[in-house]
Amino acid sequence: MRNLILGLLAVAIASLVTLGVGYSNSLNDPVVRQAHVTVQKWPVGQRPLRVLALSDIHVAGPDMPPERLRRISSDLMTLRPDLIVISGDLVSEKRVATALYSAREILEAMQNLDAPLGVVIVPGNHDHWAGITPFVEEAERQGFTMLQNEAVLRGPFRIAGMDDGFSDHADLAKTMDALGALPDGVPVLVTHTPDVIPSLDGNFAAVFAGHTHCGQISLPLIGPISTFSLYGRRFACGDITDEGQRIFVGAGLGTSLLPLRFGVPPDVWLVSFGPED
Repeated sequence: MRNLILGLLAVAIASLVTLGVGYSNSLNDPVVRQAHVTVQKWPVGQRPLRVLALSDIHVAGPDMPPERLRRISSDLMTLRPDLIVISGDLVSEKRVATALYSAREILEAMQNLDAPLGVVIVPGNHDHWAGITPFVEEAERQGFTMLQNEAVLRGPFRIAGMDDGFSDHADLAKTMDALGALPDGVPVLVTHTPDVIPSLDGNFAAVFAGHTHCGQISLPLIGPISTFSLYGRRFACGDITDEGQRIFVGAGLGTSLLPLRFGVPPDVWLVSFGPED
């Protein structure tokens, strides 16, 4: 009996330590990952431009209260991006959330995000589940642009913003029609889930996505437990080239389901676009 009690105690302690480490990992500052995209038809005379890509902010207690997002946003401005794109899921409804926040509280915590070519956001599935209208209204009030199967011109970039496919709000035809109505420029797609990528024609200079969290929990030898993607690990994480299409899938800033991370730190992407050497 004594050995059984000691064994159960050891298991309990190990479990608590594991949870503590996972939670601590979720509080780490985001890793800034960098890459370069060469654009064949880069506008003559245009200097290279930097795009800061965020995803899956998931504001909710205990790991991502508004004040933490406000600090992270301020820190990221030292990167001096020319354009900021956000691939959805501003909010979170974690089963173990200690606090939930309104659209106004979340968007106001993002006030420090600023770039000469603006901040472009697309919705994620959690944003729709929480009720998308307040997020659209608050984004406009804060001077951000939220695209729902729409497109916008920002400097040399033609930005297509596809609504979330995981919650069945994506409309590829409508998005491409909106993109085609814009003047010539460097085409970029911002979307929440990367599952739309096989349906694309491969003609985007880059695709920015999130949703997978790079697994959020990735175990040695096993890899990510789940990516919530129909394509498994094909578009799970990072700088990907798939059938000629350049893709950047972020691990996100916040967490979903549980405020835990193992083997997958929070991250953002800083991608420079410019001409061929």
